[in-house]
Amino acid sequence: MTVAIDPYAETRASGRFLAALNPLAKIAAPLPAILVLVLVRDLGTPLAFLALSYLLLLLGAPLTRGLALLLTVAIPVAVVALGLGMSLWTDPQLVDDTAPLVSLGAWTWYSGAVWMGLATGLRLGAIVSLALLAGVATTGPDLVRSLVQQLRVPYRIGYTALAAFRFVPRFGHELDVIRQAHRVRGSHGGRGPFAAVARWWGYVVPLLAGAIRHAERVALAMDSRAFGAHPDRTERHLVPWRARDTVFAVLFWLVSAGILIVCSPF
Repeated sequence: MTVAIDPYAETRASGRFLAALNPLAKIAAPLPAILVLVLVRDLGTPLAFLALSYLLLLLGAPLTRGLALLLTVAIPVAVVALGLGMSLWTDPQLVDDTAPLVSLGAWTWYSGAVWMGLATGLRLGAIVSLALLAGVATTGPDLVRSLVQQLRVPYRIGYTALAAFRFVPRFGHELDVIRQAHRVRGSHGGRGPFAAVARWWGYVVPLLAGAIRHAERVALAMDSRAFGAHPDRTERHLVPWRARDTVFAVLFWLVSAGILIVCSPF
């Protein structure tokens, strides 16, 4: 029997340097590059940013199995699939001066269309990879704390959104507990579509009851702490902006500018 893991259990922080940076630094650093990648059309610029993001992720992010599969399988396959798919949608009149690869009647697949499609796939892959710099090495609570502390987002908005967001792993935890309880009792056994529907229908009522109980506990906890009674609150956990955050952001911007100068995409 599998054991349900509490999503709120304490975990040790990673020793990689990306995890130690302020979440806003990991968002601000690649943001200009992401905006530029929307506009470029060459192959070299997205390839350079893709290599840069891979280097930072491999050196600075906690290398989990999911991240490894994402970097080695998901992103390359998505880039190739999108590239080939977009090449088929390319207007032949734009690339009819390049070498033809396949001809089917009046339709011709040109090499220029393949390059244009791959450029689009590489741009999307580079944008996703740059976004992963903040996504894989930042926790939701730290992001909310940095928004409240550095950008002065009202804590009523930040922590309310965080409480709502944390309902999702809580629901997953409670669903695992309900499944294990039903399995122990032998409820809704059997095979086939009707047994599956019966099993899922048996999860609905206890899951809704657990969600209501959890919402009540969260509301009582927020009320007991006078949430929203004052314009600001004392923070228990600080997420400061340090000198290393400034250094990381500035160095990333300089490297991005260097890539744009060398590749000259415009």
